[in-house]
Amino acid sequence: MFVRKTAVRSRVYMALGAGALSALCLVFSARALFAQTEPTLNPEPISFEKEAKKNDSKKAPVDLQADSLTHDETGQTITATGNVVLVQAGRTVKADKIVYHLKEDRAVAIGHVKFTDDTGDVHYADKVEFNDTLKEGFVTGLQTYLTDGSRFQAENGTHKQGVRTIMRDATYTPCKTCREHPDKPPIWQIRASEVEHDEIEKRIIYKNARFEVKGVPVAYLPYFSHPDGSVKRKSGFLTPSGGFNSSNGVYAESAYYWSIAPDKDLTAGVRVMSQARPLGLLEWRQRWNNAELKVNSSFTYSDRVDSRGERTVYYNDSLRGALKADGRWDINDKWRSGINLDMSSDDQYLRQYDFGSRDVLENDAYVERFSGRNYASVRMLAFQDLRIKENRLDQPNVLPEGEMSFIGEPGSVPVIGGRWNVGGSVLGLLRPGVGQDMDRLGAYAGWQRRLVSDYGLVTTVDAKLRGEFFNISDRTVAAAGSAIGDSGTETRMFGYANALMRYPVVKRFSKSQAVLEPMFAVTVAPNISVNDNIKIPNEDSQDVQIDASNLFEANRFPGLDRVEDETHITYGMKSGLYGYDGSHGDVFLGQSYRFDKNENPFSVGSGLENQNSDIVGQVSASYKDNYTLDYRFQLANESFSSQRHEVDATFSLNALTLSSRYLYAKGLSGTEISGTREQIQNSASYYINDKWRLYGAARHDLGNDPGLREAGVGLDYIGQCVSWSVIGKRTLTQEGSGDNGTEVLFRIGLKNLGEFQSSGLSLGKSDQ
Repeated sequence: MFVRKTAVRSRVYMALGAGALSALCLVFSARALFAQTEPTLNPEPISFEKEAKKNDSKKAPVDLQADSLTHDETGQTITATGNVVLVQAGRTVKADKIVYHLKEDRAVAIGHVKFTDDTGDVHYADKVEFNDTLKEGFVTGLQTYLTDGSRFQAENGTHKQGVRTIMRDATYTPCKTCREHPDKPPIWQIRASEVEHDEIEKRIIYKNARFEVKGVPVAYLPYFSHPDGSVKRKSGFLTPSGGFNSSNGVYAESAYYWSIAPDKDLTAGVRVMSQARPLGLLEWRQRWNNAELKVNSSFTYSDRVDSRGERTVYYNDSLRGALKADGRWDINDKWRSGINLDMSSDDQYLRQYDFGSRDVLENDAYVERFSGRNYASVRMLAFQDLRIKENRLDQPNVLPEGEMSFIGEPGSVPVIGGRWNVGGSVLGLLRPGVGQDMDRLGAYAGWQRRLVSDYGLVTTVDAKLRGEFFNISDRTVAAAGSAIGDSGTETRMFGYANALMRYPVVKRFSKSQAVLEPMFAVTVAPNISVNDNIKIPNEDSQDVQIDASNLFEANRFPGLDRVEDETHITYGMKSGLYGYDGSHGDVFLGQSYRFDKNENPFSVGSGLENQNSDIVGQVSASYKDNYTLDYRFQLANESFSSQRHEVDATFSLNALTLSSRYLYAKGLSGTEISGTREQIQNSASYYINDKWRLYGAARHDLGNDPGLREAGVGLDYIGQCVSWSVIGKRTLTQEGSGDNGTEVLFRIGLKNLGEFQSSGLSLGKSDQ
């Protein structure tokens, strides 16, 4: 027998060292019991290299420190006493004493046992006992503090056969302990008579589980289970949900998740409602090495309400549903393709069953290529309009839409310098049944160069030549006696040259700098007669609207069907004060002038229909992100009457935040937006303290049919381990929209256990 009374440091590769720490890792398994992850698809095979590294960490050498180390040859024990510290692979064990029984292959850590793992979790125990084969272990008085603030306790725990850990009289809570009253029950916790972790099944099983609030049991389950933190996907029932609304009554929803394989899964559910037939739910997900696909669908059999102009129409029971699919295939590092499907059986379905409030559903399939500055794509599109309108226009199918763009390097054009750009496009519009069909093929070539003079004048010169070929059938503008037939082909060649000159003048101050920048542009283009314009359908150049962002463009028409001909000049002024702390304030004012006052191609309301365009401007400012203002306006050239005003403003002062958005816009001739629009939306948010927030918002229509359109108010509580919200919302729209009514929502969130949501109370439909 020998005894060393001095501190001892040694590196141990077997028995006491590596075995002790590895066994403790299994006994202290609290994080695995309560970790929660979202199911994700993983098409990649298991990495044996990563698994080998995990195994190597168990065999890593151990640093041992103790006040004394005793070897009892008779009793075949090794005893380390006094401030015992074991360190292995970033994990540390501290105890008053550790005794290793050589014959029994058993180690015991006694007194103030503290284990810190490589994740930062800290585990305390009164006594830990285990064997070196890592198959059996026992712990008493366990207390675990996870890095996310969660806390786990157990009266005792047993590790059996190397694969099962059983904790008895265990509790879990993410709530922090009150410093003044550490023994006071937390806000909430889960208490179970037994918690079992099965490492083979990767599942946590609870027996006699009780959910406690302030120490008072409020819910009980004799048995439930969930996957442990090492499993990202496992089959089983998902958390159910429920609620109430005036359209469907009381409802409950439940779903089953099926993990078919590492690269695919299926979720099937049903929503049962007291005032409507059941609703089926399906979701399929699959991943490949370079592709993915997700399909969502829902379906039911019910009646519905629709609006046709001023009439409300009721439809008898029929099969209704929706389908949404998203897929992408990364073919290689330059090519990719994808598909997006979004379809609904009728206009009201998505809103009626709370699947969103989208107005237009878009379906497309595409192929794209990226290579440096070059780009090419081909896509096919189809649209479904869900808006409630008196006149429903037939949306065309786009079969196909293609574009390509190639841009040269700076200085790539010999002699004159600058860079070149070439490209092309193809478009096919098909309206099944009655409606205008059109095919368009186009190409362009351009050049651009930027020049900076010695005295600071910045000039950007560009020129472009483009041509289009149109094939039209069932032409909309064809009329009896006119020279325009209902079918035919048209060609157009068009070119322009444009020069934009800017002269920025800067004055620097101690905390800011002032900038004054006059701007002038001249665009030269040939004349295109009104008759030639009428022959070409206008499908993508209807919504013309000038503002500070596009006033200096050479062609203010969006799309390609219309071009801005003749010579015009544009002039403006921008000035601003810019602080070095990020604060700024600037003003822009500008106008355009056409040299030819006849045959103006722009429609009334665009702001460009006269020889002198409307005046457009913008005022924007911000101060340390506490106050922001963005005001955009358009004034008639001669009368200075308002044509459009848009205001976005926010105000933040400590706990209070106010925001407002205002829009006034006159109608645009030749488009669906023919009437004047005016509306305002205000919102406010106030943090009562660091846990309570009160907020509200309202949107009013100020136009021809004024009134409240939407309003909501809410109260949030954001605690350390629990949060909840109460939200009231009222929407006033046409009954046939499926989105009209009043709704009250209640949400409660428990840290690490997810969120429960109930729609609470609905006050019924509006008669407006």
